[in-house]
Amino acid sequence: GMASVFRGYDITLGRSVAIKILRRDLANDNAFRTRFRLEAQAASRMANPSIVRVFDAGEDTVTDASGTHPAPYIVMELVHGALLKDIIAAGPVSVTDAVRYVDGILEALEYSHRAGVVHRDIKPGNVMVTDAGQVKVMDFGIARAVSDSSSTVAETTSIIGTAAYFSPEQAKGESVDARADLYSTGVVLYELLTGRTPFRGDSPVAVAYQHVSETPVAPSEVVDNMPR
Repeated sequence: GMASVFRGYDITLGRSVAIKILRRDLANDNAFRTRFRLEAQAASRMANPSIVRVFDAGEDTVTDASGTHPAPYIVMELVHGALLKDIIAAGPVSVTDAVRYVDGILEALEYSHRAGVVHRDIKPGNVMVTDAGQVKVMDFGIARAVSDSSSTVAETTSIIGTAAYFSPEQAKGESVDARADLYSTGVVLYELLTGRTPFRGDSPVAVAYQHVSETPVAPSEVVDNMPR
């Protein structure tokens, strides 16, 4: 929801890459562009098999009928596989596979947290499983660039996508640390086990409020043969 992604080719190093070009309304925000550049630099320093590599980031310009606009971009490793979001949508996931996927996410987070980088937007749409079964987490830092240049939970959720995976402190607009990523990973595990997120509502703000004030139904009460 924040960018268009293209398949590209790095002619210097001779490899296929993914190029993410940020949405114009975000690109026109100077605060966002500055934060995005800083976060891309932090992400580029992380090298772990469970994290999609960031090779480069920069800013181009695009000219159209309405004038010239900045176009911030990020160049990443091209991953062949499926989004965890699509794997969940295809049907029930076994407990064994659910644990394996979450183990991969936690491996990425262990590495990033040691490097001082908090993801802030762990959800199935930001996790890929390669054709060989390797879990890869992507978009480190982009959520911070968004939330640091957005003033409200409603604004942030409309850009990032969904409040279903927000930690209570994110929902309340408070400062966020590594624990928020672990909470969001717990929500992903819940969804892998049950096929649904623990909280649902008519609006992002309504869902965010449930994270703060309610306790989810145990997965073993949602799925009959789920081990407690």
